[in-house]
Amino acid sequence: MSNDYQLVRLAGGASTLFSASYGEKMHPGLGPQAEAELLYVRQLQLCERLRQTGALTVWDVGLGGAANATAVLRATCAIPGRLRLVSFDNTAEPLAFALNNATALGYLAGYEDQVATLLRDRRVSFTNGPLQLDWEFHLADFPVLVAGNTPLPCPDAILYDAFSPAKNPAMWTLPVFANLFRRLDPQQPCALTTYSRSTLLRATLLLAGFYVGVGHATGMKEETTIAANTPALIPAPLNTRWLERAERSDSAEPLSESVYRRARLTPETLARLRGHSQFIAG
Repeated sequence: MSNDYQLVRLAGGASTLFSASYGEKMHPGLGPQAEAELLYVRQLQLCERLRQTGALTVWDVGLGGAANATAVLRATCAIPGRLRLVSFDNTAEPLAFALNNATALGYLAGYEDQVATLLRDRRVSFTNGPLQLDWEFHLADFPVLVAGNTPLPCPDAILYDAFSPAKNPAMWTLPVFANLFRRLDPQQPCALTTYSRSTLLRATLLLAGFYVGVGHATGMKEETTIAANTPALIPAPLNTRWLERAERSDSAEPLSESVYRRARLTPETLARLRGHSQFIAG
């Protein structure tokens, strides 16, 4: 194992992972457990939707140290039903590091054995209270995987937690989100949340086909972002005032390739955004 990952303590007292190669902390605001619960579990209404349907498939994009995944496990452990958790990352190193530092991190408590099996076998099935849990780990380059023909279950919810566009642009391009959107079943409502509130990201999601809205505040973020393939899952959709601000922004044009840059919307992109049904309907 390399020395890429380190433990750091946040201002609120929680410990989290820091990646030296990316120069970024995971969950730098409230800490891993609290931030994952607020940003992903509550905002995606996972518990409510699981109670209603009895079964959910959740994509965990950016498994990292499994803070988001274990927040989902902990939140749903008293709900009868079936949960399929599909995690993606291009490295298992942060997961192994988190398991080796489980006591200091805290959030893996009670799931150490399952995480160890996931690391070894890339999948694990177990009963989590009255819930049947199937957890699989795709160790792969997500942009390549989602663009290819590998069979993957259609998600009901997506936790999107890659490192930032400035440090990891390959995960935030328009082709990635367009390919992701094409993986969704139009008849199966699916919502995606992520920590970023950037105009660039929101424009990218809209052009990929999503409806997009303002997400919950969390930690150092006064807003996050929620997107879905149906407007019914967007409580606070972006409106034409957002579109006017995007037109004035100097960092709004989606990334077409895995190179980060700031650019104003092109006339063609602006026209496509104005033609999105979210703004026509509004």
